[in-house]
Amino acid sequence: MSGGWRHPGRSGAVLYAIVATVFGTAVALTSRMQIERHRSRRELARDLPDGGIIVISNHTSYADGLLLALACRRHGRELRLLATAGVFRVPVLGWFGRRLGFIPVARGTADAAGSLDAAAEALAHGEAIGIYPEGRLTRDPAMWPERSKTGAVRLALRSGAPIVPVAMVGAHDVVGRRRILWRLLWNVVRRPHVRVAVGEPIDVVELAGGHPEPDPELVREVADRVMAELIELVALLRGEEPDHPTGVPREAPGA
Repeated sequence: MSGGWRHPGRSGAVLYAIVATVFGTAVALTSRMQIERHRSRRELARDLPDGGIIVISNHTSYADGLLLALACRRHGRELRLLATAGVFRVPVLGWFGRRLGFIPVARGTADAAGSLDAAAEALAHGEAIGIYPEGRLTRDPAMWPERSKTGAVRLALRSGAPIVPVAMVGAHDVVGRRRILWRLLWNVVRRPHVRVAVGEPIDVVELAGGHPEPDPELVREVADRVMAELIELVALLRGEEPDHPTGVPREAPGA
């Protein structure tokens, strides 16, 4: 990735509002988004904090990015998502992604670290950055989150920005992995529920004991603790206990 991150500016904010209105209407026709304020006697966060924040969420559906951005907008923030670089190579979609301030991630290449540089720059501008810490759609048949990668935690340590977990349950009923068009058409009739819960901000620097550059083992430990907060929110929404409180083990080492 080259050129760093560019602030969308006023025109980008107008475009964001237009896109949010259009897609928000489409989402309203095909699903019912419910923002949880209380769950199992636990009061959940009502708004996202101001300033630079890193929003993390579980990943079960191709619709997650759109749904998460709309949920964050309901909480008063525009979200700058980190998305796979392939999305930005799609002619129209790529243009919109850049104009909305989204950040491409070239996974598995030498340029992958550049996405964290761009994200850190956006955080310095007080933006809300969206990251899926699993790095992919969960492979778990029961739709529990997998064990996370460490990118979100490394970005938080580098920038000092807090991580805010946002759990979503039901997104896979809106857009699945197969028969996507048919499911969307059928959703106009059944309108599945998507439930969203926002957790409290997590001070990752404090979790790491104030070390600006902790060793990899400590980073891994902190990443597991942060993921446990997100999974606890998912469990609250589902009304179930996860078998793996810090994430389902991945299918293969390094997967």
